[in-house]
Amino acid sequence: MRLMKTQWIVSAMVLATVSFQAQACMSDTDVAALLASYTAKTPAVNPEGLTDEAGACSRGKLTAMMEKQGAKLVGYKAGLTNPAVQKRFNATQPVWGKLYENMLLKDGTAVDAAFGARALFEADMLVRVSSEAINSAKTPMDVLNAIDQIIPFIELPDLVVQAPPRLNGAAIQAINVGARLGVLGQPIASPAMRAEKYQMLDALRDMQVTMTDAAGANLGGGKGSDILEHPLNAVVWLAQALAKEGQSMKVGQLISLGSFSPLVPPKAGMKVTVTYAGLPGAKPVSVSFK
Repeated sequence: MRLMKTQWIVSAMVLATVSFQAQACMSDTDVAALLASYTAKTPAVNPEGLTDEAGACSRGKLTAMMEKQGAKLVGYKAGLTNPAVQKRFNATQPVWGKLYENMLLKDGTAVDAAFGARALFEADMLVRVSSEAINSAKTPMDVLNAIDQIIPFIELPDLVVQAPPRLNGAAIQAINVGARLGVLGQPIASPAMRAEKYQMLDALRDMQVTMTDAAGANLGGGKGSDILEHPLNAVVWLAQALAKEGQSMKVGQLISLGSFSPLVPPKAGMKVTVTYAGLPGAKPVSVSFK
């Protein structure tokens, strides 16, 4: 009798744990409300008390709803890959979100300063996948061998919630890592020769990325190594993170590596240019706010 009672208690505890985990993921109603706020560019209720797993589950619900409305997947973004940005959001590891076709804009585009509920801009970079071998990449060289373009990029994220300072890593996952818009610069071809590959790897690690305004004033920036010691390590991390959720990168997809700079709010009349000093072939990319 005592054994049966013990087994019943254990079973109840297991069921309670499963129930708690299920409840920890945002409800369909709450995710729909988040998407409605995102679409309307109005601040949404902060996701609170989420575990990392619940944040990922909530992101999955949100992006599924976006895709049901016609959003076309074009790639992924690794977020919180810069320790300084992790610290700002009280996080200890990167997170990832999805990029959609309607998010990507041409170099020099003029964008409303209020392009989102909590609009920001940051210096970033994209790479384009040329081989699905990228999904088993273990080193920056593995990544370089599986991409055909490196693309200067100004990301225009939207933290979307009523109280951005209360966001943490799990909540940032739930809002699809703030993906809203981004401006693509001129692509740089990935080098073919082995010696050139090593030179490119060194350049990516050591480059100085700088954001400036129209008058040339510095708005922030950093080194390539600020992202996980080498920016292509963001893709190594992403490959592993996607695999844990049964997903993978596809040929032709674009991957955002994360922020080389602080996140800065835009103002109407501002023009922002990002340069990549020390990266061969890299031309500035710019965006204007109206």
